Amino acid sequence: MTLDLQAELQATGVDAAAAAARRVLDALVRSGDLSGADMSDVADRLNAVADDLEAAAPPLRDRLVHMWRGDGNTRHDPVTGPENPIAPPLEYTAADSRTIEATATLGLPYQGPPSSVHGGISALLLDHTLGVANGWAGKSGMTAELTLRYHRLTPLFEPLTISARQVSVDGRKIRTVGAIQAGGHDCVTAEGLFIAKHPPRPR
Repeated sequence: MTLDLQAELQATGVDAAAAAARRVLDALVRSGDLSGADMSDVADRLNAVADDLEAAAPPLRDRLVHMWRGDGNTRHDPVTGPENPIAPPLEYTAADSRTIEATATLGLPYQGPPSSVHGGISALLLDHTLGVANGWAGKSGMTAELTLRYHRLTPLFEPLTISARQVSVDGRKIRTVGAIQAGGHDCVTAEGLFIAKHPPRPR
């Protein structure tokens, strides 16, 4: 089943605009200097879109308050946020009451080593996934420690499974493990220590 802790993707509005921006980011990185496209014209058109968005944007404080409304399903985060164009975005399913997983195929915007996912992107995906697993298990908090082991290169352009499982709760201390796998093999594994506290939301 799909987790009720994550924001639901909408086919219209800001989600659709973010999906289009993801396409632009991917196409721009794929094109580079080898493209026959007129990049000066592309820049002008993209700047025109940015001008329109900036002119219509609300005050920053209002936007921050709006981002953190509701029941905690953050639609803006850089891993699962459907309205964030740098998010893949991941969509989790539950394997059991303490374990979640998602499948994603990452492209060139996430590259580090040749044809491989940047190690910092792997850390981002796992930190967030461990946190979502904690929420799913019923006890969540802030990251205190995140230990990663990089077993092999994490490939681009191939389906990846990102999973996490809460393993223990001791008072305010929460311990969680996770992995990124490709073809059934561990690429990156993680151990996390979380502390059960939450910063106040903007109001």
